[in-house]
Amino acid sequence: MRLKKKVPLNNILPMDSTEILGQLPVSLRDELLQAFNNITTHFREGRWEPSELNSGKLCEVIYSILNGYVSGTFPRKSSKPANMLDACQALSGATSSFPRSVRIQIPRMLVALYEIRNNRGVGHVGGDVDPNHMDAAVVLYCSKWLLAELIRVFHNTDVTTATRMVENIIEKEIPSVWRVNDKKRVLSNKRTMKDKTLLLLYSENGSVNEVDLVSWVEHTNTAVYRRDVLAGGHKAKLWEYDRKLKTITLSPLGIDYVEGKLL
Repeated sequence: MRLKKKVPLNNILPMDSTEILGQLPVSLRDELLQAFNNITTHFREGRWEPSELNSGKLCEVIYSILNGYVSGTFPRKSSKPANMLDACQALSGATSSFPRSVRIQIPRMLVALYEIRNNRGVGHVGGDVDPNHMDAAVVLYCSKWLLAELIRVFHNTDVTTATRMVENIIEKEIPSVWRVNDKKRVLSNKRTMKDKTLLLLYSENGSVNEVDLVSWVEHTNTAVYRRDVLAGGHKAKLWEYDRKLKTITLSPLGIDYVEGKLL
């Protein structure tokens, strides 16, 4: 699987990231996904300040979606309300025929996220401690929740499925895994080939092609890597190695191993 291609929602629902929000105008949907992807990319790259600043655009797009939904007419493009707090509070006046999430919960989350965006670093006790990292973490996970809620509302699915769909749109944020061009690298020469393989699989969603994995771990002999690493991990049930399709998929045991020992 190449990093630039659209990530399919394998084994969840037969649709991609452009279809799960299919009720929205294409321009709004594209704005939403672009703003969200900017946040996740900047977070992975350690660019905490841009991550926070970009959340403002995400808030504006989501507000425009909600306002269009309750008014009955979606705008072609998002716009910035004169006052985000007042605009979000006004959504609570929509009739109860609209989901509470649209009227109350998402708007309140937008206000909190917009506050961090506009007043980051202000009023923190202990001025010598840089708040950028912790603020960026809040921005990241609030953004994930917001997108999951939008998917749930506009696709009429449950929260668990919506969250899993979001996780298939983005890659997991792992500081020790670096994406460069169309490749990935584990930023440690002390890791074993097994551990590198586990981290790389964990950073992906769905299966990874054998040829990509061999390239990413920089093994010099594909046959040896296949025999000593891929076959061994398959036997230990850390991943599923499909020899016919030449794909590798991380298992629940593999996920537990990574989260318990490698992160």
